[in-house]
Amino acid sequence: MVVMHHIPDWIPYLLRDITWHKDRSAASVYLTFDDGPVPGVTDFVLEQLAVRGMKASFFVVGDNVRKHPSLAKEVLDAGHSIGNHTFHHLKGTKTSHWTYLKDTLRCQHCLEDELNFSPNLFRPPYGLMSRLQYSTLKDTYEIVLWDVLSGDYDMQQDAATCLLKAKQYTQGGSIVLFHDQEKTRDKIRKILPDYLSWVEDQGFFTASL
Repeated sequence: MVVMHHIPDWIPYLLRDITWHKDRSAASVYLTFDDGPVPGVTDFVLEQLAVRGMKASFFVVGDNVRKHPSLAKEVLDAGHSIGNHTFHHLKGTKTSHWTYLKDTLRCQHCLEDELNFSPNLFRPPYGLMSRLQYSTLKDTYEIVLWDVLSGDYDMQQDAATCLLKAKQYTQGGSIVLFHDQEKTRDKIRKILPDYLSWVEDQGFFTASL
C-alpha cells in the first residue's frame, strides 16, 4: 500500500466540514498522536514534547485508556488535548453504523469515567468512516484528519524516509500525524526527536487542537 504523506489541496476543498489543517498564514503546526496511550511509547513522546515546551493532541483508543488510565492522565496534566479515536480502533467502512456509534460513545464514556474529561475532537481510525457515520458524528465532534502523514506505522518505510517526508510537507497550519502505538515503538524514537528539533529550527510554534 502506498502511503500518501501529503493530502492534496483539492481533497480538503471538497470536504470542507472536516478539519485537515489550520490557518496557513500562522507559524503554528499541530502535532497529533494516534492510538495510545501505550506504556514505553506515549511516555517517550510526552518526554520529548516536555523538554521543548511543545504541545500536541492525542487521539486515544478507549480500551488503551481503560488499561492505562494514569498514562492518559499524564497527557492531560501536561496540557495536551485529547480526542476520541473509538474504543476498539474500528474501521468505519467495515463496521455497521450503530456498532461504530456505540463504540465511539463507549470511548467517550471511558474518558469521562477515567479522566473526568469529555472531548469534542474525533478522528476516525484509518481516516475512514461511512457518510452516515460522518453525518451523525459531525454534530457532536470536530472531525479532525491531517494534511501530513509521517507514515511511521508502515513497516515498509524506514525512519529516515518518514522523517524526510514529514519535514518536506510540513508548513504553517499543518496537522501532522504520528502514532504512539506498539508498532511504532522503535521508529518513533528515531523520528520524533529530529523532527521536533527541525520544527524549532524552522521557527514554528506548536499548539494543541
